[in-house]
Amino acid sequence: MRNAIPCSTPKNSGPPDYDAYRLTKTETASVLLQGIGILALFSYVFYRSWIVLVLLLPALLPYLLYRRRSFVKKRKEELLLQFREMMRAVIAGLQAGYSIENAFLHAQEDLRLLYGAGAMICEELQHINRELRNNKNLEDVLKDLAERSHSQDIKDFAEVFRIAKRSGGDLPGILKNTADLISEKIEVRREIATTISVKKMEQKIMDLVPFGIILYIDATTPGFFNALYHNAFGVLLMSVLLVVYLAAYLLAEKILDIAY
Repeated sequence: MRNAIPCSTPKNSGPPDYDAYRLTKTETASVLLQGIGILALFSYVFYRSWIVLVLLLPALLPYLLYRRRSFVKKRKEELLLQFREMMRAVIAGLQAGYSIENAFLHAQEDLRLLYGAGAMICEELQHINRELRNNKNLEDVLKDLAERSHSQDIKDFAEVFRIAKRSGGDLPGILKNTADLISEKIEVRREIATTISVKKMEQKIMDLVPFGIILYIDATTPGFFNALYHNAFGVLLMSVLLVVYLAAYLLAEKILDIAY
């Protein structure tokens, strides 16, 4: 069974909006501890002042939001990969002669074995099949999933499904071609992500190099940087350097964030 990322949504609260991720208490505590550690490092390297650490504590809020976005991105990427397997399972069911409703029911059983009952796509399939039993229109149910996922690939599949079902054409064939195209797009993005993963690791190392140099010199030559601290010129200079460092960091993040 593959590792599955569950929906971070309270039970009985309805299907989730995948842009509205709620951090668990463990995730929140972990992110806050990381943020405090980063602020402590910045306060020491740039200002040598615990007072600055206290003054920088409000920066934990934007850091928390920044990390939440990374959780959202990871969850949506995992949802898309699971959705690809759902498409394949549904198409296999249609090709085996199942009705569209039974194909989704069959896909739920297959994906439960693959990912586990708590996986996002299994919960979505459970919702889809429940709506079908309540005589809801499958096109509308898929459209709802597409809107909540905020994924263009899932929106494309839902739209093609709506057109193919209404046109009365070769539904399994049309959906298979669509699923193949979406799978190719996913694989291209994953190949790009793999290609730039080395660059991302290099970026992380370069992010730490300035701190490593300063801490090394500070340890081997005590007092070397004393002129840069606890005076107006030093505070101003280090503040400018801090802004430059943060700008360079954000620019590097933006450049490398191209896979998805």
